[in-house]
Amino acid sequence: MTTPPLRHRILTASLLTVAALYFLIPVYWLAVSATKNTADLFGTFGFWFAHPHPLDRLGAVLAHDHGVYVRWFANSLLYAGIGATAATLLSAAAGFALAKYPFRGRETVFRVVLAGVLLPGTALALPLYFLFSDLGLADTYWAVLLPGTVSPFGVYLCRIYATAAVPDALLEAARIDGAGETRIFATLGLRLMTPALVTVFLFQFVHIWNNYFLPLVMLSDSRLYPVQLGLTTWTGYADRNPVLYQYTVGGALLSVIPLMILMTVLQRYWRTGLADGGLKA
Repeated sequence: MTTPPLRHRILTASLLTVAALYFLIPVYWLAVSATKNTADLFGTFGFWFAHPHPLDRLGAVLAHDHGVYVRWFANSLLYAGIGATAATLLSAAAGFALAKYPFRGRETVFRVVLAGVLLPGTALALPLYFLFSDLGLADTYWAVLLPGTVSPFGVYLCRIYATAAVPDALLEAARIDGAGETRIFATLGLRLMTPALVTVFLFQFVHIWNNYFLPLVMLSDSRLYPVQLGLTTWTGYADRNPVLYQYTVGGALLSVIPLMILMTVLQRYWRTGLADGGLKA
């Protein structure tokens, strides 16, 4: 294996450094700003500390308005956790079926799934609201939970991955041993598709966690708000109550922590999947 020329390595390292700074500088600013009070937030240098009291500032965020931020945070965990888990399992089942079971109209179904990938979520929000209103589910947890369980991209990714990662010979051997189709999917399909399932879960979790427009359309009860919609309402009232600017910054910092933890925990499954693919090759 030949070593790339020095100039190529320098160029690659420089580009990666610039990309890392581009993504990390806003997080650094958020972490610094969350330690400041409202006056220091606007009156001091944004990238350095001024009278830092992080625990006091974040504690004030959690205690404001009888702990409403804690409720919003729990709602986001509910929406994103249940929605991403259900979307991952449904995508795995649909993708596995499209990849491994020939049936009439299979390619047509797959094309419909691809069309769903191209549809923006904002275009579906109002039709979903009218549908859920007719069903009596608007302004309930179900109004945000149910749309989050559908992921056309997840079905697409699982179909592509299952086609490459699940050998037909292995499935036939399991059938010869007497395993049923449900058991084959649960014991073989899900295990072999783990890297794809982790990707679907992470993408769907982040999508639901950061989703703002759908809860805005569906929900009017502030007790049902996810954290993103709740922080936006704080920003709207900040002109009359300036301390809400500081609470919004602190709440935004807390809101990114679950995503950072999730990425740190799940990335090992990607490494495992890449290593397994290299060994099979």
